[in-house]
Parts: sequence; structure tokens; C-alpha cells
Amino acid sequence: MGSERRRLMAVTAHPDDESLGLGGTLAKYSGAGVETHIVAGTRGERGRFGDGSEPHPGPEALGRIREAELRAAAAELGVREVSLLGYIDAALDQADPVEAIGRIVSHIRRVRPQVVITFDPWGAYGHPDHIAICQFTTAAVTVAADPSFSDGTAAAPHRVSKLYYMATSSGRWAAYQQAFKKLVSKVDGAEREAMPWPDWSITTWIDTLAVWPQVWKAVNCHRSQIGQYRALAELSPEHHQALWGTQMFYRASSVVNGGRARETDLFEGIA
Repeated sequence: MGSERRRLMAVTAHPDDESLGLGGTLAKYSGAGVETHIVAGTRGERGRFGDGSEPHPGPEALGRIREAELRAAAAELGVREVSLLGYIDAALDQADPVEAIGRIVSHIRRVRPQVVITFDPWGAYGHPDHIAICQFTTAAVTVAADPSFSDGTAAAPHRVSKLYYMATSSGRWAAYQQAFKKLVSKVDGAEREAMPWPDWSITTWIDTLAVWPQVWKAVNCHRSQIGQYRALAELSPEHHQALWGTQMFYRASSVVNGGRARETDLFEGIA
């Protein structure tokens, strides 16, 4: 592992992204002694609440509830630290980009991760918040190493070794569609649907089957959203394996390795 402790940072948009999108990876690496961190763009205060049988508590209260759920889920996953950027849910793409990038840079320079993970450029299923956090994080990874870029802190520049985008195969999307039906994000009057990655384009496949019970505990911490997740418990064993058995990524940037051979470790190439 070398003399420097390994650190992994996930930059997400909302509470529950860390569990449903990255739970297996966070649990696996934290269990292996990697220091894991989550930076979330929003508190998810404009999300749905429960199954509709209870009155909505309002955005401010729901934001507090969902932040607490995020922290509880992160504890289940063994995450060392959760940080929030403080932007408004469903308006992350309206944030000032220089400010947002600077906030992410400050976390990168403080934590000094070798590996950073975020959403893919089309936000899984076109969600504007997901797309925005991908764009901000990609830029932040670039300028975090630039001594001329000021993030408003005294932290030294830091070069991230590897940047990954979350990728989803057709099998994993099929499992989600079985539980949630059609995954659609409606933006500016147009429907954006989930698009699986071709298997050949996915650079990195992480075996997470052993930790899926831990991930399920983390998912269940998101009680304000649990009405949407109950269907997951009723999936077939094949769909459960597709959802939890493997997590997939696209290696967007690496200064330590390359080529088309399939990776099985996010830290491959890091001495």
C-alpha cells in the first residue's frame, strides 16, 4: 500500500446517492482500511417525503432529516467524514460554477485523496443536479493541482491520481427498472431516460457482493425516502446480484495507468 494512507472521495449530489450509487464501493474500501469521504452537493430538501401518507415537513425540515439520514448511512458504510456544499436541491446547476468548483477544491486539498468518484457526464438518467456535480468535480480535480487557483484557504495544491465516473450496465439498469419502473428525469419539458453504458466501455468492475447486506442497511437509513425503496426488497436474486454484486466505473482520468485491460481496483497503478 505504500507509506501514504489511501484516501477515496465520493462527490455526490444528494443524500442516498452514496448508498444506492456507491454503497458497495464505499463499504468495501472502508472495510479494507481506505479512508473514505463523502462530499454532497445538497441536502435533498426538495425530494419526496415518505410514501405520501404523512404531511410533508417542508424543505428546511426535510433537509435536516435527509442530512441526518446521510450521516447515518455513511456510518453504516464506514465512511470517515461527510461534508456538504450547501447548495439547494434541484438547483445545483444554477450554482455559481467558480464558487462551487472552489468549494470542492478546498475539500480535495484538505483531504488529499488519490481517487475521486462522481456522477457521469449525463447524470445517470439526465438529472441536472447529477450533471452539474460531475462538471464541477471534473473541473475541481483539474484545478486542485494548480497553485495559481485559489480556493480561499491556505491548503497546498493537490494532484488527484485518478478520477472515476459512475457507470451502469444494462443488467444493473434492468434491476432498477424492475423496482422503480421507468427512470426518467423531465427537464425543460423533455424526458431524459436512463442510458446504460456498453459493457466494453466500462473500464473498472469492483466486486461488492460480500458487502451488499451492509449497503442494504445504509439504504434503509434513508427513511424519509423508504417508500420509494421498498420494491428493492422484493427483487429476484438475479436482480439483487445485478444491483449489489458489482459496481462499475469509467476511468475518466488517470496519471498512473491506462489501456483497455479491465480494472478490478480503483487504486490500480497507485504505488
